[in-house]
Amino acid sequence: MTPPEEWAHLPFFRDRWPELESRLAGLDFLPGPKAIFRALELTPPDATRVVILGQDPYPTPGHADGLAFSVTETTPLPRSLGNIFKEMRDDLEACPPSGDLSHWARQGVLLLNSSLSVMPGAAGIHSKWGWDRLAREAVSEAQRHRRQAFILWGNHAQKALSDLPRPEDLVIATAHPSPLSARRGFFGSRPFSRVNAWLRACGEPPIDWIGNTQR
Repeated sequence: MTPPEEWAHLPFFRDRWPELESRLAGLDFLPGPKAIFRALELTPPDATRVVILGQDPYPTPGHADGLAFSVTETTPLPRSLGNIFKEMRDDLEACPPSGDLSHWARQGVLLLNSSLSVMPGAAGIHSKWGWDRLAREAVSEAQRHRRQAFILWGNHAQKALSDLPRPEDLVIATAHPSPLSARRGFFGSRPFSRVNAWLRACGEPPIDWIGNTQR
């Protein structure tokens, strides 16, 4: 479980990771040692353009793929991701063919959870381990390279990163796409087209959210 080289200089990996690695040793945690840093591996700090923060990996074995909100290609869409795709269809008139969002990550969308590990069937069990420090350090590092678009779905993401966006960054903060809250401001928020309009205004290429050019 070696941190990606581009992120390995973060203080988290010096001060906190050795203890966490020791605690994880021998545990059958999700998404597993090969995928635990996948969000950082696919999206280096100098390539990060959009930040989407989740909570922790899906606790159902075979679902989590190391990216926030994303699932393995053959997994049926979880309800929150299904609502994300519903909003994307309303916003962009199409959505990806599966819940695998790795094509977002490869275009600079940092799909990072505030906790990078979970035990099967025990959502949130590692949320007090100090993983959230990594999320904040990673976002701050990405901000050193360019302006960022923050898509903050729900109170958890908004509180976790509340003091990090700068005046030059874009912040889209809405209700969470969960079925319990999606109708309280998530639906109709059109985050995908808003981010792309902002990226174009900054002289950046838009994100291919649907995956037409990435698959």
